Amino acid sequence: MNTRFISGFALTLAATVTFLTPATSAKAEAVTLTDIAGRQVTLDEHPDKIILGEGRMMYAIAAITDGNPFDQIVGWKDDLVQYDPDAFRKFEDVFPVDTQRMINFGNPYAGDFSIEAVLEADADLVLLDSGNLFKAEETGLIDKLDKAGVPVVFIDFRRNATENTVPSLLILGRILGEEKGAAKFIDFYISEMKKVTNVVDQIPAEEHPLVVLENAAGWQPDFCCWSFGPYNYGRFVELAGAKNYASTLENAYSVSLSMEGVIDADPDHVIGTGANWAEAKPEVTSTLLGYEGDPAVNAEKIAALAARPGFAELRAVKDGNYHSIYHQFYNSPYHFVAIQQIAKWLYPEDFENLDPQETFERLHDEFMPYEASGQFWLSADQ
Repeated sequence: MNTRFISGFALTLAATVTFLTPATSAKAEAVTLTDIAGRQVTLDEHPDKIILGEGRMMYAIAAITDGNPFDQIVGWKDDLVQYDPDAFRKFEDVFPVDTQRMINFGNPYAGDFSIEAVLEADADLVLLDSGNLFKAEETGLIDKLDKAGVPVVFIDFRRNATENTVPSLLILGRILGEEKGAAKFIDFYISEMKKVTNVVDQIPAEEHPLVVLENAAGWQPDFCCWSFGPYNYGRFVELAGAKNYASTLENAYSVSLSMEGVIDADPDHVIGTGANWAEAKPEVTSTLLGYEGDPAVNAEKIAALAARPGFAELRAVKDGNYHSIYHQFYNSPYHFVAIQQIAKWLYPEDFENLDPQETFERLHDEFMPYEASGQFWLSADQ
């Protein structure tokens, strides 16, 4: 039994109970909720001018919103523009006016977030990532916003994503007045997650293959390696039925690996993450996965990554088990797609009838304001 996955649903139940208050019938009615950081927050009314601590929160907002997902968003940190320009252009094609009016408020966790700009925008809510709670407290951001009368709500699609996605969606649904959209997406999310976990639960732990995860492979050329402990993609790998190598080293979100350690571990599979970072950082050698991903270009890039010194001699590479997957699944409620594809790599026979590409396309058909396109994963040739 995947106890951490189940514990997430326990948290979901708690969040759901919190939300079983009479539905807001007027904009001026107060909204009280408990956020992912465990903070009780009261909003005097439903917010209509929201600032996003990360632009990639739009992945979740778009999935549950009936209509223009930018209607209540006045600004953000520009990470979506910088690090997932393919997705930004998808949004921009559908909502050109809305995305162009967005204010870039900078990094709210680095001390350069302008409280004055928040007040000038007349914002009535700031959404932050719970993984950065300590940074937000350390920089005094929460206190400053509180003194300015601007409430802060924490959500999480990154650190403990598989536990916090459902309650985070419930929070967003309540804040945005999109409870029905959130409930529909949550049903979809649970159904797609269980397609993997129901099968993996029957596979003995001693039969789980060893996986080395390389976070942002090629972001820093010729460097090995950043990885994830039992969080984020590390947790995705575990739910897909693998032993995550970095989790055996350290119980931390981010874990540094050495090439020597990777060689000694002799993993069954190596999985790197990639995205279209070339526009923000032209020197990257990563696979450029995303909505504009070109299979021919990415085939060359993954071959070069697999041929790096040290990697080329790994059993996983020689056996055709060197893979690359879309990095941005790590910060969105769509990570069930990544978990499905990883499970299919690990257990091709057990998941012969599982089609992650079909899941991805259905996600877009049912929930997204734009169509699926591009490339989001691939494996190197033997």
